[in-house]
Amino acid sequence: MHVFIAGAGSVGRSIARELIRNTHAVTLIDRDTSAERMAKIPTATWVRADACELEALRDAQLATADVVVAATGDDKVNLVLSLLAKTEFAVGRTVARVNNPKNEWMFDDAWGVDVAVSTPRLMTALIEEAVSVGDLVRIFEFQQGRAMMVEMTLPTDSPYAGRRLGDISFPPDTVLTAIIRDGHPIEPSRDDALEAHDELLFLTTADGEAVLEDQLAPGRTHKRDTPEN
Repeated sequence: MHVFIAGAGSVGRSIARELIRNTHAVTLIDRDTSAERMAKIPTATWVRADACELEALRDAQLATADVVVAATGDDKVNLVLSLLAKTEFAVGRTVARVNNPKNEWMFDDAWGVDVAVSTPRLMTALIEEAVSVGDLVRIFEFQQGRAMMVEMTLPTDSPYAGRRLGDISFPPDTVLTAIIRDGHPIEPSRDDALEAHDELLFLTTADGEAVLEDQLAPGRTHKRDTPEN
């Protein structure tokens, strides 16, 4: 797979290293291609260019990319690059970094974004996941909320603690993808029984999210029900 990454800061370089480690071809696009920077990832192809300039992207052969990652620290640049990648170069997959959560609503398919990754949201979710029991925590959104990954640590008083998965009906469009028990991941099967304090990972929709939370931990005052100050 050939991945173009715009933005060779700490985020872009970290992504590039992981992709190269997994044997993917990586092209880094940045206005700063100093020898010192390039030496940090010598196996990547480096292109000195403005990620918003159409001619520069043509010269960089962006149309050959399987995936474009807009990882700069500027949300405007990430949006423009995603749109150009889709409309001008027919790139199959775009992933865009959201720096300011207030701009997250713009990162959708109207701007050519397939997947938006909000670092502040991910950090908040991971913090909540570490301390919350009985609350559904949204870990990641796909396609701007059409599908999402959520997590819940099953409370002791859940009516489903001790229940066999084959006897549980989850909401429509909801899939239990993994159980983490005592630090070990378990692939769910119909014969597995849930235990209190299991960490449950689901793929679901916005409609299924609230239903799932009330199903697994009924009678609780969940964060989504708490009025904002």
